[in-house]
Amino acid sequence: MNNFILHTPTKVLFGKGQVAQLRGQIPSDARILVTYGGGSVVRSGLLDQIRSELDGLTLFEFGGIEPNPTYETLMGAVELARAERIDFLLAVGGGSVLDGTKFIAAAAHYDPARDPWHILETVGGEVASAIPLGSVLTLPATGSEMNMGAVITRKSTGDKQHFFSPFVMPRFAVLDPVLTYTLPARQVANGVVDAFIHTLEQYLTYPVDAKVQDRFAEGLLLTLMEEGPKALVEPENYDVRANIMWSATLALNGLIGAGVPQDWATHMLGHEITALHGLDHAQTLAVVLPALLNAKREQKRAKLLQYAERVWDLRSGSEAERIDGAIAATRDFFERMGVKTRLRDYVADAQVDALLAKLEEHGMTSLGEHGDIDLAQSRHIYEAAW
Repeated sequence: MNNFILHTPTKVLFGKGQVAQLRGQIPSDARILVTYGGGSVVRSGLLDQIRSELDGLTLFEFGGIEPNPTYETLMGAVELARAERIDFLLAVGGGSVLDGTKFIAAAAHYDPARDPWHILETVGGEVASAIPLGSVLTLPATGSEMNMGAVITRKSTGDKQHFFSPFVMPRFAVLDPVLTYTLPARQVANGVVDAFIHTLEQYLTYPVDAKVQDRFAEGLLLTLMEEGPKALVEPENYDVRANIMWSATLALNGLIGAGVPQDWATHMLGHEITALHGLDHAQTLAVVLPALLNAKREQKRAKLLQYAERVWDLRSGSEAERIDGAIAATRDFFERMGVKTRLRDYVADAQVDALLAKLEEHGMTSLGEHGDIDLAQSRHIYEAAW
Protein backbone atom coordinates (compact mmCIF):
# COMPACT_ATOMS: atom_id res chain seq x y z
CA MET A 1 0.00 0.00 0.00
CA ASN A 2 1.29 3.45 -0.89
CA ASN A 3 1.63 6.31 1.58
CA PHE A 4 -1.37 8.61 1.76
CA ILE A 5 -2.98 11.54 3.57
CA LEU A 6 -6.77 11.36 3.88
CA HIS A 7 -8.77 14.33 5.17
CA THR A 8 -12.55 14.22 4.69
CA PRO A 9 -13.95 17.12 6.73
CA THR A 10 -17.44 17.17 5.16
CA LYS A 11 -20.19 16.62 7.71
CA VAL A 12 -22.77 14.18 6.31
CA LEU A 13 -26.42 14.40 7.36
CA PHE A 14 -27.84 11.19 5.92
CA GLY A 15 -31.42 10.00 5.84
CA LYS A 16 -35.06 10.87 5.54
CA GLY A 17 -36.00 14.40 6.58
CA GLN A 18 -32.46 15.66 7.17
CA VAL A 19 -33.22 18.91 5.35
CA ALA A 20 -34.80 19.92 8.65
CA GLN A 21 -31.26 20.10 10.09
CA LEU A 22 -30.14 22.62 7.49
CA ARG A 23 -30.45 25.81 9.50
CA GLY A 24 -28.08 24.58 12.16
CA GLN A 25 -25.31 24.07 9.59
CA ILE A 26 -25.14 27.67 8.33
CA PRO A 27 -24.01 30.73 10.32
CA SER A 28 -27.07 32.81 11.29
CA ASP A 29 -25.50 36.03 10.01
CA ALA A 30 -24.47 34.60 6.63
CA ARG A 31 -25.41 36.14 3.30
CA ILE A 32 -26.41 32.97 1.46
CA LEU A 33 -26.61 32.26 -2.25
CA VAL A 34 -28.71 29.19 -3.05
CA THR A 35 -27.68 27.62 -6.36
CA TYR A 36 -29.68 25.08 -8.32
CA GLY A 37 -30.19 23.70 -11.80
CA GLY A 38 -33.41 23.24 -13.72
CA GLY A 39 -36.95 23.30 -12.44
CA SER A 40 -36.99 19.98 -10.58
CA VAL A 41 -36.16 21.49 -7.20
CA VAL A 42 -38.96 24.00 -7.80
CA ARG A 43 -41.52 21.44 -8.99
CA SER A 44 -40.75 19.03 -6.16
CA GLY A 45 -41.22 21.71 -3.51
CA LEU A 46 -37.64 21.28 -2.24
CA LEU A 47 -36.70 24.90 -2.93
CA ASP A 48 -39.74 26.11 -0.99
CA GLN A 49 -38.82 23.79 1.87
CA ILE A 50 -35.29 25.19 1.95
CA ARG A 51 -36.63 28.75 1.93
CA SER A 52 -38.84 27.82 4.88
CA GLU A 53 -35.99 26.16 6.79
CA LEU A 54 -33.81 29.25 6.29
CA ASP A 55 -36.55 31.81 6.90
CA GLY A 56 -35.15 34.94 8.48
CA LEU A 57 -31.68 34.50 7.02
CA THR A 58 -30.41 36.63 4.13
CA LEU A 59 -31.04 34.59 0.99
CA PHE A 60 -30.29 35.09 -2.68
CA GLU A 61 -30.92 32.57 -5.45
CA PHE A 62 -29.27 31.58 -8.73
CA GLY A 63 -30.85 28.91 -10.93
CA GLY A 64 -30.23 27.49 -14.36
CA ILE A 65 -26.93 25.68 -13.79
CA GLU A 66 -26.76 23.10 -16.57
CA PRO A 67 -25.71 19.47 -16.66
CA ASN A 68 -22.02 19.85 -17.53
CA PRO A 69 -22.07 23.35 -15.96
CA THR A 70 -20.77 26.10 -18.21
CA TYR A 71 -18.37 28.88 -17.42
CA GLU A 72 -20.65 31.30 -19.28
CA THR A 73 -23.61 30.60 -16.96
CA LEU A 74 -21.56 30.40 -13.78
CA MET A 75 -19.95 33.78 -14.31
CA GLY A 76 -23.39 35.32 -13.78
CA ALA A 77 -23.44 33.78 -10.32
CA VAL A 78 -19.87 34.95 -9.67
CA GLU A 79 -20.89 38.52 -10.44
CA LEU A 80 -23.94 38.19 -8.16
CA ALA A 81 -21.82 36.74 -5.34
CA ARG A 82 -19.35 39.61 -5.57
CA ALA A 83 -22.03 42.30 -5.83
CA GLU A 84 -24.05 41.02 -2.88
CA ARG A 85 -21.05 40.14 -0.71
CA ILE A 86 -22.14 36.49 -0.46
CA ASP A 87 -20.31 34.61 2.29
CA PHE A 88 -22.00 31.19 2.10
CA LEU A 89 -23.12 29.06 -0.87
CA LEU A 90 -25.76 26.34 -0.70
CA ALA A 91 -25.83 23.99 -3.69
CA VAL A 92 -29.17 22.23 -4.18
CA GLY A 93 -29.06 19.54 -6.86
CA GLY A 94 -26.71 16.94 -8.29
CA GLY A 95 -23.04 16.88 -9.14
CA SER A 96 -23.30 19.50 -11.87
CA VAL A 97 -24.79 22.06 -9.49
CA LEU A 98 -22.16 21.16 -6.90
CA ASP A 99 -19.31 21.44 -9.40
CA GLY A 100 -20.64 24.76 -10.63
CA THR A 101 -20.98 26.03 -7.08
CA LYS A 102 -17.39 25.09 -6.32
CA PHE A 103 -16.30 27.17 -9.29
CA ILE A 104 -18.44 30.09 -8.09
CA ALA A 105 -16.90 29.75 -4.62
CA ALA A 106 -13.35 29.90 -5.95
CA ALA A 107 -13.94 32.43 -8.74
CA ALA A 108 -15.67 34.97 -6.48
CA HIS A 109 -12.47 35.21 -4.40
CA TYR A 110 -10.05 34.93 -7.32
CA ASP A 111 -7.66 37.65 -8.38
CA PRO A 112 -9.95 40.17 -10.16
CA ALA A 113 -7.18 40.90 -12.64
CA ARG A 114 -7.41 37.33 -13.96
CA ASP A 115 -10.08 35.58 -15.98
CA PRO A 116 -11.44 32.95 -13.55
CA TRP A 117 -11.01 30.32 -16.28
CA HIS A 118 -7.40 30.45 -15.13
CA ILE A 119 -8.58 28.30 -12.19
CA LEU A 120 -9.18 25.47 -14.68
CA GLU A 121 -6.03 26.15 -16.66
CA THR A 122 -3.96 25.75 -13.49
CA VAL A 123 -6.08 22.84 -12.11
CA GLY A 124 -6.90 24.95 -9.04
CA GLY A 125 -3.28 25.31 -8.03
CA GLU A 126 -3.53 29.07 -7.47
CA VAL A 127 -6.82 29.13 -5.55
CA ALA A 128 -6.00 30.79 -2.23
CA SER A 129 -9.49 31.07 -0.72
CA ALA A 130 -13.13 30.43 -1.53
CA ILE A 131 -16.61 31.11 -0.23
CA PRO A 132 -17.65 28.32 2.17
CA LEU A 133 -20.30 25.99 0.79
CA GLY A 134 -22.65 23.20 1.70
CA SER A 135 -25.03 21.04 -0.29
CA VAL A 136 -28.41 19.35 -0.42
CA LEU A 137 -27.94 16.44 -2.83
CA THR A 138 -30.75 15.37 -5.16
CA LEU A 139 -28.84 13.17 -7.61
CA PRO A 140 -26.26 10.64 -6.37
CA ALA A 141 -23.53 10.17 -8.95
CA THR A 142 -20.37 12.23 -8.82
CA GLY A 143 -19.40 12.26 -5.14
CA SER A 144 -18.87 16.02 -5.49
CA GLU A 145 -20.73 16.50 -2.20
CA MET A 146 -17.73 15.10 -0.30
CA ASN A 147 -14.65 15.92 -2.35
CA MET A 148 -12.64 18.92 -3.54
CA GLY A 149 -12.94 18.43 -7.31
CA ALA A 150 -15.09 20.02 -10.02
CA VAL A 151 -15.40 19.85 -13.81
CA ILE A 152 -16.47 22.90 -15.82
CA THR A 153 -17.20 23.41 -19.52
CA ARG A 154 -16.39 26.55 -21.52
CA LYS A 155 -18.93 26.39 -24.30
CA SER A 156 -17.41 29.15 -26.39
CA THR A 157 -14.14 27.26 -26.82
CA GLY A 158 -15.33 23.65 -26.55
CA ASP A 159 -13.22 22.97 -23.44
CA LYS A 160 -14.16 20.77 -20.49
CA GLN A 161 -11.58 20.85 -17.69
CA HIS A 162 -11.28 20.04 -14.02
CA PHE A 163 -9.79 21.61 -10.93
CA PHE A 164 -9.13 20.63 -7.33
CA SER A 165 -8.82 22.75 -4.22
CA PRO A 166 -9.25 22.04 -0.52
CA PHE A 167 -10.87 25.47 -0.26
CA VAL A 168 -13.98 24.20 -2.11
CA MET A 169 -14.51 21.08 -0.01
CA PRO A 170 -18.16 21.24 1.13
CA ARG A 171 -18.64 21.95 4.83
CA PHE A 172 -21.67 19.65 4.95
CA ALA A 173 -23.82 17.46 2.72
CA VAL A 174 -27.49 16.65 3.29
CA LEU A 175 -28.16 13.22 1.75
CA ASP A 176 -31.85 12.29 1.85
CA PRO A 177 -32.63 9.31 -0.40
CA VAL A 178 -36.28 10.40 -0.61
CA LEU A 179 -35.19 13.40 -2.67
CA THR A 180 -34.12 11.00 -5.44
CA TYR A 181 -37.52 9.31 -5.87
CA THR A 182 -38.69 11.56 -8.71
CA LEU A 183 -35.50 11.43 -10.78
CA PRO A 184 -36.00 10.42 -14.43
CA ALA A 185 -34.77 6.91 -15.21
CA ARG A 186 -32.00 8.33 -17.41
CA GLN A 187 -30.53 10.29 -14.51
CA VAL A 188 -30.77 7.30 -12.18
CA ALA A 189 -28.97 5.10 -14.70
CA ASN A 190 -26.33 7.74 -15.37
CA GLY A 191 -25.70 8.14 -11.66
CA VAL A 192 -25.19 4.42 -11.11
CA VAL A 193 -22.85 4.12 -14.10
CA ASP A 194 -20.91 7.22 -13.01
CA ALA A 195 -20.38 5.87 -9.48
CA PHE A 196 -19.46 2.42 -10.84
CA ILE A 197 -16.77 3.86 -13.11
CA HIS A 198 -15.47 6.21 -10.41
CA THR A 199 -14.85 3.08 -8.38
CA LEU A 200 -13.14 1.27 -11.26
CA GLU A 201 -10.83 4.23 -11.97
CA GLN A 202 -9.32 3.67 -8.52
CA TYR A 203 -9.53 -0.13 -8.49
CA LEU A 204 -8.61 -1.45 -11.96
CA THR A 205 -4.96 -0.45 -12.03
CA TYR A 206 -2.27 -2.73 -10.56
CA PRO A 207 -1.92 -4.44 -7.16
CA VAL A 208 -0.21 -2.70 -4.22
CA ASP A 209 -1.53 -5.12 -1.56
CA ALA A 210 -4.18 -2.63 -0.42
CA LYS A 211 -6.65 -5.25 0.77
CA VAL A 212 -8.93 -2.83 2.63
CA GLN A 213 -9.32 -0.44 -0.31
CA ASP A 214 -9.85 -3.33 -2.75
CA ARG A 215 -12.59 -4.89 -0.67
CA PHE A 216 -14.29 -1.54 -0.04
CA ALA A 217 -14.25 -0.96 -3.81
CA GLU A 218 -15.58 -4.44 -4.57
CA GLY A 219 -18.38 -3.93 -2.06
CA LEU A 220 -19.40 -0.69 -3.75
CA LEU A 221 -19.37 -2.34 -7.18
CA LEU A 222 -21.49 -5.26 -5.99
CA THR A 223 -23.95 -2.91 -4.29
CA LEU A 224 -24.36 -0.77 -7.41
CA MET A 225 -24.83 -3.89 -9.54
CA GLU A 226 -27.51 -5.21 -7.19
CA GLU A 227 -29.39 -2.01 -6.48
CA GLY A 228 -29.03 -0.10 -9.75
CA PRO A 229 -31.53 -2.15 -11.77
CA LYS A 230 -33.94 -2.21 -8.81
CA ALA A 231 -33.98 1.59 -8.68
CA LEU A 232 -35.32 1.68 -12.23
CA VAL A 233 -38.32 -0.53 -11.41
CA GLU A 234 -38.85 0.44 -7.74
CA PRO A 235 -38.27 4.21 -7.75
CA GLU A 236 -39.61 4.71 -4.22
CA ASN A 237 -37.79 1.83 -2.53
CA TYR A 238 -36.05 3.74 0.25
CA ASP A 239 -33.43 1.09 1.03
CA VAL A 240 -32.42 0.78 -2.63
CA ARG A 241 -32.10 4.53 -2.98
CA ALA A 242 -30.18 4.83 0.28
CA ASN A 243 -27.62 2.22 -0.75
CA ILE A 244 -27.11 3.83 -4.15
CA MET A 245 -26.75 7.30 -2.64
CA TRP A 246 -24.17 6.25 -0.06
CA SER A 247 -22.28 4.15 -2.61
CA ALA A 248 -21.97 7.12 -4.96
CA THR A 249 -20.60 9.29 -2.17
CA LEU A 250 -18.10 6.69 -0.99
CA ALA A 251 -16.97 6.03 -4.56
CA LEU A 252 -15.27 9.42 -4.73
CA ASN A 253 -14.74 10.84 -1.25
CA GLY A 254 -11.10 9.72 -1.12
CA LEU A 255 -11.57 6.54 0.90
CA ILE A 256 -11.10 3.85 -1.75
CA GLY A 257 -8.45 5.87 -3.58
CA ALA A 258 -6.20 6.35 -0.55
CA GLY A 259 -2.88 4.55 -0.90
CA VAL A 260 -3.60 3.01 -4.32
CA PRO A 261 -2.66 3.95 -7.91
CA GLN A 262 -5.44 5.62 -9.90
CA ASP A 263 -6.23 5.73 -13.60
CA TRP A 264 -8.78 8.43 -14.70
CA ALA A 265 -7.96 8.07 -18.41
CA THR A 266 -11.57 7.07 -19.10
CA HIS A 267 -12.68 10.39 -17.63
CA MET A 268 -10.16 12.47 -19.56
CA LEU A 269 -11.11 10.82 -22.85
CA GLY A 270 -14.79 11.11 -21.97
CA HIS A 271 -14.59 14.81 -21.15
CA GLU A 272 -13.54 15.58 -24.70
CA ILE A 273 -16.51 13.64 -26.08
CA THR A 274 -18.90 15.61 -23.89
CA ALA A 275 -17.32 18.92 -24.87
CA LEU A 276 -17.48 18.12 -28.61
CA HIS A 277 -20.69 16.13 -28.89
CA GLY A 278 -22.73 17.12 -25.83
CA LEU A 279 -23.23 13.60 -24.45
CA ASP A 280 -24.06 13.02 -20.81
CA HIS A 281 -20.95 12.48 -18.70
CA ALA A 282 -21.89 8.90 -17.77
CA GLN A 283 -22.64 8.07 -21.40
CA THR A 284 -19.10 9.01 -22.41
CA LEU A 285 -17.65 6.90 -19.61
CA ALA A 286 -19.70 3.86 -20.63
CA VAL A 287 -18.50 4.31 -24.20
CA VAL A 288 -14.80 4.67 -23.38
CA LEU A 289 -14.26 2.24 -20.49
CA PRO A 290 -14.74 -1.15 -22.23
CA ALA A 291 -12.47 -0.10 -25.11
CA LEU A 292 -9.85 1.20 -22.70
CA LEU A 293 -9.90 -1.94 -20.56
CA ASN A 294 -9.38 -4.10 -23.62
CA ALA A 295 -6.53 -1.89 -24.85
CA LYS A 296 -4.77 -2.00 -21.47
CA ARG A 297 -5.59 -5.59 -20.55
CA GLU A 298 -1.93 -6.62 -20.21
CA GLN A 299 -1.03 -3.71 -17.92
CA LYS A 300 -4.18 -4.28 -15.85
CA ARG A 301 -4.10 -8.08 -16.04
CA ALA A 302 -3.80 -8.88 -12.32
CA LYS A 303 -6.57 -6.51 -11.27
CA LEU A 304 -8.82 -7.48 -14.18
CA LEU A 305 -8.56 -11.12 -13.10
CA GLN A 306 -9.33 -10.11 -9.51
CA TYR A 307 -12.29 -8.07 -10.74
CA ALA A 308 -13.52 -10.99 -12.85
CA GLU A 309 -13.42 -13.35 -9.87
CA ARG A 310 -14.59 -11.19 -6.99
CA VAL A 311 -17.16 -9.01 -8.74
CA TRP A 312 -18.44 -11.16 -11.62
CA ASP A 313 -17.71 -14.61 -10.11
CA LEU A 314 -15.78 -15.68 -13.23
CA ARG A 315 -13.49 -18.47 -12.02
CA SER A 316 -13.18 -20.90 -14.93
CA GLY A 317 -11.57 -20.66 -18.35
CA SER A 318 -8.24 -19.19 -19.36
CA GLU A 319 -7.03 -15.83 -18.05
CA ALA A 320 -7.84 -14.24 -21.41
CA GLU A 321 -11.35 -15.69 -21.34
CA ARG A 322 -11.98 -14.42 -17.80
CA ILE A 323 -10.77 -10.94 -18.74
CA ASP A 324 -12.97 -10.98 -21.84
CA GLY A 325 -15.86 -12.10 -19.66
CA ALA A 326 -15.34 -9.32 -17.12
CA ILE A 327 -15.22 -6.62 -19.80
CA ALA A 328 -18.29 -8.07 -21.52
CA ALA A 329 -20.17 -8.28 -18.21
CA THR A 330 -19.34 -4.65 -17.47
CA ARG A 331 -20.63 -3.55 -20.86
CA ASP A 332 -23.77 -5.66 -20.39
CA PHE A 333 -24.44 -4.08 -16.97
CA PHE A 334 -24.33 -0.58 -18.46
CA GLU A 335 -26.62 -1.65 -21.30
CA ARG A 336 -29.09 -3.19 -18.82
CA MET A 337 -29.13 0.14 -17.00
CA GLY A 338 -30.13 1.72 -20.32
CA VAL A 339 -26.77 3.39 -20.99
CA LYS A 340 -25.42 2.57 -24.46
CA THR A 341 -21.76 1.64 -24.78
CA ARG A 342 -20.89 2.49 -28.40
CA LEU A 343 -20.18 6.00 -29.62
CA ARG A 344 -22.14 5.24 -32.79
CA ASP A 345 -25.26 4.92 -30.62
CA TYR A 346 -25.05 8.67 -29.99
CA VAL A 347 -23.36 10.41 -32.92
CA ALA A 348 -22.99 9.96 -36.66
CA ASP A 349 -19.29 10.86 -36.77
CA ALA A 350 -16.85 10.40 -33.90
CA GLN A 351 -14.55 13.21 -35.15
CA VAL A 352 -11.56 11.45 -33.62
CA ASP A 353 -9.06 13.97 -34.97
CA ALA A 354 -10.90 16.80 -33.22
CA LEU A 355 -10.99 14.82 -29.96
CA LEU A 356 -7.26 14.16 -30.17
CA ALA A 357 -6.52 17.82 -30.92
CA LYS A 358 -8.29 18.83 -27.72
CA LEU A 359 -6.47 16.16 -25.70
CA GLU A 360 -3.19 17.54 -26.97
CA GLU A 361 -4.25 21.13 -26.28
CA HIS A 362 -5.11 20.18 -22.69
CA GLY A 363 -1.84 18.32 -22.13
CA MET A 364 -3.57 14.93 -21.91
CA THR A 365 -0.83 13.03 -23.75
CA SER A 366 0.33 10.59 -21.06
CA LEU A 367 -2.78 9.27 -19.36
CA GLY A 368 -3.46 6.28 -17.11
CA GLU A 369 -1.86 4.89 -13.97
CA HIS A 370 1.38 4.30 -15.88
CA GLY A 371 1.22 7.48 -17.96
CA ASP A 372 1.47 5.30 -21.06
CA ILE A 373 -1.70 6.28 -22.92
CA ASP A 374 -0.34 8.67 -25.54
CA LEU A 375 -2.25 10.23 -28.42
CA ALA A 376 -1.76 7.16 -30.61
CA GLN A 377 -3.20 4.93 -27.89
CA SER A 378 -6.04 7.41 -27.32
CA ARG A 379 -6.85 7.23 -31.04
CA HIS A 380 -6.99 3.45 -30.81
CA ILE A 381 -9.35 3.63 -27.82
CA TYR A 382 -11.65 6.17 -29.46
CA GLU A 383 -11.80 4.09 -32.64
CA ALA A 384 -12.42 0.89 -30.69
CA ALA A 385 -15.24 2.66 -28.79
CA TRP A 386 -17.06 3.41 -32.04
